[in-house]
Amino acid sequence: MISITSAQIDVWMATLLFPLARILGLISSAPVLGNKQIPRRVKVGLAIFITLVIAPTLGDMPAVQVGSPQGMLIIIQQAIIGIAMGFTIRIIFTAIEMAGELIGLQMGLGFASFFDPINSGYSPIVARWLGMIATLAFLAMNGHLTMLAALVESFHVLPVGNSLPLEGYRTVANWGGSIFIYGLQLSMPILAALLITNIALGILTRAAPQLNLFAVGFPITLGLGFIVLSFSIHYIVPLLDRLVQEGVATSLRILIAP
Repeated sequence: MISITSAQIDVWMATLLFPLARILGLISSAPVLGNKQIPRRVKVGLAIFITLVIAPTLGDMPAVQVGSPQGMLIIIQQAIIGIAMGFTIRIIFTAIEMAGELIGLQMGLGFASFFDPINSGYSPIVARWLGMIATLAFLAMNGHLTMLAALVESFHVLPVGNSLPLEGYRTVANWGGSIFIYGLQLSMPILAALLITNIALGILTRAAPQLNLFAVGFPITLGLGFIVLSFSIHYIVPLLDRLVQEGVATSLRILIAP
């Protein structure tokens, strides 16, 4: 007769639930996988599947009961680690959408917005379009697999039972400031072209005061913005690849104490 003790059940529960908390935290906050349009059952099922695959390679879990205060604290710590890792990668897509907002504002499309079910708010159409391009490029370059590989590596860098170091929170905050840096870098070619266009229109209006600036300037800036954007889109994918690699490296760097 096979007998199972309560200690064995606690070990099995810890082996499953402790890594599952970190994986669920990353899936809930990461781009693409954390999309609100993906059903929660699919997210939970994917997290359980990943846990079952990698659990045998993680070694021994902390010898604590899952339902005890110490066990609940470990679950919360692992969830925070996963959320922090997913957040660092999501910042890349936020920077791209910010670039789209700057471009749309300069093109005169600041009023063209629609409801975004992902962010539960209104977003400019150019920002949403660039976000879709970035999502497709992210999947094409297997960025989701790179993100999951970093998640597996995180269990070896920061094993279960350890909390996120204080320096990691500072790294996440500093990485959040890169939204403005990368957003401005991505939008700089279009902004420069539109700035030159606006200067030329200003000189033209000064030379010919009878010229209706609003009737002529809007279609010119709009058309030129789309032309420059079509030429610049080819350079976004290589830049996105570099940003994804940097984001993954940052998600692992926040786990390492100084």
